Amino acid sequence: MRKLIFILFAVLFSATLSAQKYQPTWESIDSRPVPQWFGDVKFGIFIHWGVYSVPAWAPANADIGVYAKYAEWYWWRINEKSEAGKLFRDYHNKMYGENFYYQDFARDFNAKHFDPAHWANVFKKAGAKYVVLTSKHHEGFTLWPSEQSWNWNSVDIGPHRDLCGDLAKAVKDAGLRMGFYYSLYEWYNPLYKNNLEKYVDDHMIPQMKDLVTRYEPDILWTDGEWDHPSEKWKSTEFLAWLYNDSPVKNTVCVNDRWGKETRSKHGGYFTTEYGMVHEQTGVGEVERPWEECRGIGTSFGYNKIEDLNNYMSSDALVDLLIEKVAGGGNLLLDIGPTADGRIPVIQQQRLLDIGSWLDINGEAIYGTRKWEGSGKNKIENVFFTKKGADLYVLCTKFAEKEIVIEGISKAGEVKMLGVNQKVKVKKSGNKLVISPPAVNPAINPSPYAWVYKIENVL
Repeated sequence: MRKLIFILFAVLFSATLSAQKYQPTWESIDSRPVPQWFGDVKFGIFIHWGVYSVPAWAPANADIGVYAKYAEWYWWRINEKSEAGKLFRDYHNKMYGENFYYQDFARDFNAKHFDPAHWANVFKKAGAKYVVLTSKHHEGFTLWPSEQSWNWNSVDIGPHRDLCGDLAKAVKDAGLRMGFYYSLYEWYNPLYKNNLEKYVDDHMIPQMKDLVTRYEPDILWTDGEWDHPSEKWKSTEFLAWLYNDSPVKNTVCVNDRWGKETRSKHGGYFTTEYGMVHEQTGVGEVERPWEECRGIGTSFGYNKIEDLNNYMSSDALVDLLIEKVAGGGNLLLDIGPTADGRIPVIQQQRLLDIGSWLDINGEAIYGTRKWEGSGKNKIENVFFTKKGADLYVLCTKFAEKEIVIEGISKAGEVKMLGVNQKVKVKKSGNKLVISPPAVNPAINPSPYAWVYKIENVL
């Protein structure tokens, strides 16, 4: 009888927990942990693709600041009274004429070479574990048949295709997690400009709910929040629905862009962009998971005038991934496809180079966490991650002298990933000294970064 009472109590207690609801307050919303899978995946692909992919232009080499080089801001910039605006406007008038409207680009956003299975295969070979597609950027054009964006979506005009649905299926079939970027605001939507509350109630929130219920994403990545505080966007009300009642309530991850006051303060994981938060460097020391996003070049959307000088090398991209993961974050690396649906070859090459490096060294990236001892081991070009009882030492340049690591009270076998050769080590008190092995082209595991695994340290 006593056992039966205990079982009934346990069932009731479990039911009570599952019945708990998140309230539409930041205190309640922030109490929801970011699902663990997000902290394990480490590397994702961002995709900026829309009508802006037709003009596909920004002054990549001008000294006008990072944000003014974004090609996806083309429509805004050609109307902006600024130095950057003049550059965009002069280009537009020269190429298309003063009477050519931005909306007229939509007919040439045709996606006629878009092969979602090929895209997903490229992402998988790159070693990415998740994908985030721009379902709607600030221009308001949606990549799915949204009722709220009649005749300004990829099914009504342009591709005449549900791009969100097609890519989501291919990405999930490839075993990767799928997410969507969504801009809260729209530059030139009359409803947004004239009646914010009606825009939020009748346009924005129904659109986000439709996106979530149609495609059941793993990530909802909002942006364009800076015009208004989260209260005006009714962000906590939407997030309470997302966490309590949506089909992805237990697994979905969100970022921190929900109002002009929320970055690095509220929401899910924190975000940086080209290393900045609202032009302030980095997120600092944070307990929540975080993510850096940036393009391979100077823009998120495809910029056809970018050349090799504007693109990060594969070596630099691997180093960037290591730096962000060692700091406790993820890297969401952006590609900008062409208007007809091709991933530029140079972008594919960069992604596949990262994937080749991860094939050998991925265990030092996936599922790892920041090592607490890294603070007292400031060694140039050396980073650390940990997983279970093991410590990884990631060298972005091949060490030509001994690597001395402080705070190691015990250590098991030490090896370099990808090299079947014993690594010499010395232990002295709480110091571990690694002597780099002799590596020649025949046994060099990577042209970029080299990783030592120290077993049974933690």
